[in-house]
Amino acid sequence: MTIEDLYQNDLILLECLSGSKAYGLDTPQSDTDIKGVFLLPRRDFYGLQYVPQVSNPSNDIVFYEFGRFMELLALNNPNILELLGTPAESVISRRWPFESLQMREILSKRCKDTFGKFAMSQIKKAKGLNKKIMTPVDQERKTPLAFCFVNHLNGSIPVQKFLEINNWKQEDCGLVNIPNMKDVYGLYHSESVPYAGIIRSPQSNDIALSNVPKGATQIALLYFNRDGYSTYCKDYREYWEWVEHRNDIRYENTQSHGKNYDAKNMMHTFRLLNMAIEIAEQQQIIVRRPDRSFLLDIKSGKYEYEALLDLAHEKQQLMETAFDRSGLPEHPNLEYIRDWTIAARERYYGNPPTFSTPSPS
Repeated sequence: MTIEDLYQNDLILLECLSGSKAYGLDTPQSDTDIKGVFLLPRRDFYGLQYVPQVSNPSNDIVFYEFGRFMELLALNNPNILELLGTPAESVISRRWPFESLQMREILSKRCKDTFGKFAMSQIKKAKGLNKKIMTPVDQERKTPLAFCFVNHLNGSIPVQKFLEINNWKQEDCGLVNIPNMKDVYGLYHSESVPYAGIIRSPQSNDIALSNVPKGATQIALLYFNRDGYSTYCKDYREYWEWVEHRNDIRYENTQSHGKNYDAKNMMHTFRLLNMAIEIAEQQQIIVRRPDRSFLLDIKSGKYEYEALLDLAHEKQQLMETAFDRSGLPEHPNLEYIRDWTIAARERYYGNPPTFSTPSPS
């Protein structure tokens, strides 16, 4: 099933502008994101063709099947609550039952975890990018040789320095295990003995062991920092995967404001924390942001990275306190959500809806 199928078969129940254009945080460079809800035809729903979500290749248009949407709504998922609370000016189309779903039956103290954890994940992303920007990894990949050291005088030196001092090639060296000494090897050298080398080739991911002739003299002890090499390989892979797939516009923005953090991630951290506080105190979803100026200042790099981290933790404490004092229920009204889900299916599949709307509290 494709986005085109949803439009052609009139399956869409809700369609909205989402992201920055719904928040009122868009700039001329902002993409147009669309989210919505569709209802599968009866045959597909009852048969073997259930499709929980449909999106376009760039994932900037996403539609959730009604049942999946309601399932996520019952979990107080932030993306789903924002979609349900989209301001009228960002709604492209809305059909029953979205005209009359009652937010008071849905919002609960679960939002403390869902919005709070989502916000903290944005900080984690910002920290990850900060690390990548501040500690770039050379494209030329290091070999295990860079993580090998030998005893020298009263300390140790890198094996590459040791080889340089002695004017030796690593290919003329051999290593043997030293019993009871993890990652420590006896180092031998000879230009006439066919040793395997410290590593077999520049593509090697481990040191090599050799057969050493009886009576050969051990030159030194070599230590291979295996854990350090493993960490380096992980960092190297993650860094260059990030370079390959990074959003160049966001990266250039990060470079231009000179603060070395992903300002968009940090902006969304505070958007989510402020929305969570509003849910606890006002019991409503405010999608169009009243704190627009503050959020755009973050996005433009007005604040220092460490100051934002401190402020985020203060906001997190305010959020915790707001939910402790909130009159929200602990959980959404699952019976209400279930009834609406069943009623919508019955209505669109040709059966009369049978449910009762809770009386006003």
